[in-house]
Amino acid sequence: MFVNLRIGAMFANNQNIVRLFAVLCIALLLGACSTPKSEFLTIEGEALGTFVQVKCNTSLDDDELIAIVRRIDTEAKESMSIFNESSLLSKINRNDTDSLDCHIIRNIELAERFSKLSNGAYDITIKPLTEAWGFAAEKSDGSTPNIDSLLDFVGYNKILVCDGRLCKADTRVEIDLNSIAKGYTVDLVAEELEKRGITDYMVNIGGEIRCRGVNAKSERWTIGIETPYDGNMSQESFEKIIDVTDCAIATSGNYRRFYLTNDGRKVAHTLDPRTGYSVISDLLSATVIAPTCAEADAAATMFMAMGSEGGAAELAQHCEEEFGWKYYFIYADGENYRIECSEELR
Repeated sequence: MFVNLRIGAMFANNQNIVRLFAVLCIALLLGACSTPKSEFLTIEGEALGTFVQVKCNTSLDDDELIAIVRRIDTEAKESMSIFNESSLLSKINRNDTDSLDCHIIRNIELAERFSKLSNGAYDITIKPLTEAWGFAAEKSDGSTPNIDSLLDFVGYNKILVCDGRLCKADTRVEIDLNSIAKGYTVDLVAEELEKRGITDYMVNIGGEIRCRGVNAKSERWTIGIETPYDGNMSQESFEKIIDVTDCAIATSGNYRRFYLTNDGRKVAHTLDPRTGYSVISDLLSATVIAPTCAEADAAATMFMAMGSEGGAAELAQHCEEEFGWKYYFIYADGENYRIECSEELR
């Protein structure tokens, strides 16, 4: 370090110069010591009823990072959970209130975009169906519900946000945000990290991921796309490993959440809101890479709801051209798998 001192009237001798130089050096040293050291940290725990992992290069300590995740987790549950009877969404579904908060409004607006893209294959008013089939708060007894009676109050065009309030075409309309809220919560955590100046991070809630910058090895983030065989709960079997940064990733599939009816039929958690029945298709999983995790989460669900016969691949190609999303679809092909994906993911 070089310090250029111009001697004026107030610096009459060398002693004054030496003293000033000493003061400057001490100030610089104190400033350096007061700057928190940045390092890569990893925290793990639970959020939204599933696992959460955050890796980031930060001067925050573990407790501060954990506090951020816990606060956002609590806020998300109190707003959007269908499993928490006291959440705002549960109150809206019971018609106890029609007032919305910013989280629910944002997700309704985003969901409408996907409903229109898919001609209704994606629909957040699906809660009466998910509940009837046992994928909401109540578990199924294995019987087939009366679908026709439920379809009368399912449809994304039956709700409208009016000046911060929800207008329903039918009081029996209920909203299920599970197909988008987890990704949205990942975005909330990521945005909070960015507000604190953190530019190298990965946020993972239940397999929905958003990342930026580089990992602890100064490399792009490595993400695994799971092999979609029934009951794969290990998260150790991967069909594809990809290196990404500055994006969000979500995967939807029917290989984890499903059950068999009393007569032996498989009922998967992906339901077609237009028919009311489980989507059974050779499309086993859909992975989407998008700018935000809410978009990736909703898009992956949308493609699974469309299935192979509903034009999922064609819409994915359109979305890649229109929005820059990337996709990786895994299909059943006899005893093997068949892949359709964006060129750069091959």
